[in-house]
Parts: sequence; structure tokens; C-alpha cells
Amino acid sequence: MFDGIFWDNDGVLMETEHLYYQANAEALAQAGVELSLEEFCRISLRQGESVLDLAVNVRDTEEVRRVRDEIYYQLLDEESRVYPGVLDTLERLHGRLPMAIVTSCRRENFLQMHRESGLLGYFDFILTREDYVASKPDPEPYRTACARAGLAPGRCLAIEDSERGVISASRAGLVVAAIPGDMNRGGDFGAARWLLDGIHELPKLLGLERV
Repeated sequence: MFDGIFWDNDGVLMETEHLYYQANAEALAQAGVELSLEEFCRISLRQGESVLDLAVNVRDTEEVRRVRDEIYYQLLDEESRVYPGVLDTLERLHGRLPMAIVTSCRRENFLQMHRESGLLGYFDFILTREDYVASKPDPEPYRTACARAGLAPGRCLAIEDSERGVISASRAGLVVAAIPGDMNRGGDFGAARWLLDGIHELPKLLGLERV
């Protein structure tokens, strides 16, 4: 049994990564730069870097970023949704052990996608990109979460979907269960203790099924 569970957000709880790809691709296209899905998955999801760096010859990269952010915010309002099985799984785990979200998402976007998700009440606290200096795959986000919860990293479980997230949590000393989505297939998940087909497998894995 673990003392706490820390959850990634995009790709684990919320189905939003395809929207972030769409926003980046549309903004870069307006600047004359083509972004393939393969490039996005490699640069953004695996390496944790910005695909906007591809716009090296664009005069105003901050304008490209502004356009991207506007498109993404609108898409989150219209199309973000909770993954199937998430609400039931959180209901099963809620109150049995501390839980928190550790995300690389900006707070503004995080709150936008969760306006009607119904998920936030299941968590003791949330860490967004503004709450730490170095993002995933750096271990700082999960170290910060453990410190805030007052829990030893080795006694905590991280739920991740991406290679960079798994690396971040494992470097911080947490045990990791990975649920790779379609956009993260092909990543290196060797640092994860478990590879799951879906979130519905988690309660049984932890011996926390309903009685």
C-alpha cells in the first residue's frame, strides 16, 4: 500500500493532448511552419520542450505563442473531456489515501479544462506549472508534491502517460504506473513499475476495489 497518489493531468485524467497539438499546429501554420504529429509527440510529449522553437526564422515568436495560447484556450472550452473510467476510479480511491495532481499545464488552462470536469474535489491539492521552476522530465514537480504532502517519495505512486512524466517521477524517487495513450506510444517507459491498459486497472492493482 502507498501513502499517497500523484496524478498527471493531460493524457491521464483529461483528454486534451490532441487539442494542444492542434493549437500548436494551427499557430505555427499561420507563421509558415508545418508541424507534424510525429514532431509534436517527440518534442513536446517525450522531451518536454516547446515546438514553437521550430519557428526559428519567424520575426515575432511571441506573437505565435499568443496565437497558440488563444486557440488552445478556446479548444479547451469547447472540446476538453474527462477520460472514460476516471470518475469511477477516483470515487473508489477517494478518502482512502491522499491524492494530488502534478501537471505541467499552466494554471489558466488547467482551470479552463476543469470548469465542468467534476474532478477537482477528489484531490487534496493541485500543482500547476507556476508552482515549480523546472518542468518534467526534471524531478522537481514530484519532489515539490511530496514535500507539500509531507510524504516520503518512495512511499508514493505517480500515474503518468508520457515518457518525460515517468522520468520525472522516477527520478524523484516515486513508484510509477504508466498508462501510455495513443500519442505516447513508442516512448521509453522502462522506469515505470507497471504499464496499464487503462485507469480502470488501478484500484485492483492497489487492492482498493469496492467491498
